Amino acid sequence: MDAIFEATIQVLLADGYTGLTTTRVAARAGVSVGTMYQYFPHREALLYAVLEDYLEDVLVAMEEAYQRYRGTPIAEMAAGLSRAYLEAKLRGMPGSRALYVVAAELETTGLVDDIVRRADDVIARLLSTASDVTFDSLAMVTYALRTMMVGTVRAVLEDDGSPEAASMLCTELPVMCQAYLVAVAKPAP
Repeated sequence: MDAIFEATIQVLLADGYTGLTTTRVAARAGVSVGTMYQYFPHREALLYAVLEDYLEDVLVAMEEAYQRYRGTPIAEMAAGLSRAYLEAKLRGMPGSRALYVVAAELETTGLVDDIVRRADDVIARLLSTASDVTFDSLAMVTYALRTMMVGTVRAVLEDDGSPEAASMLCTELPVMCQAYLVAVAKPAP
């Protein structure tokens, strides 16, 4: 499956969303078209599966950050979570940029809603373990932090995606997340 997903990204990058066909993906992946149709009855099913796989990788990175940073001070936690999220997004470059187009073209409401719910769960669980602070409204802070990370990364990757922009994100996103969380937190009792 990895070869098919990688071939899908390569065809997306080479031919764009409208130029992607299951025949081109099969040829690039070195599998028969019949094999492609066995797993993916049409190109939208293939693109949906690639997007879902990519988003799952981001969630796994966030869950790993939860395991690593739970119970730490908020500044360390914010930096660790934002770096894990960003590294997961950048691992897939330049395919990450192509998948923004896929997400906009396909009916992904159910998938995105599920991913958002699960990401919010990881963030809320992590923030609730901060060793040095608490939050009046964990749900509001979780929502704000997620949208800050997602929106900032998406804006930079969609607009530029250059190595310089990625480097800037690696430096600045943790600072933004730390500053926000420190500003809205209350000292732990």
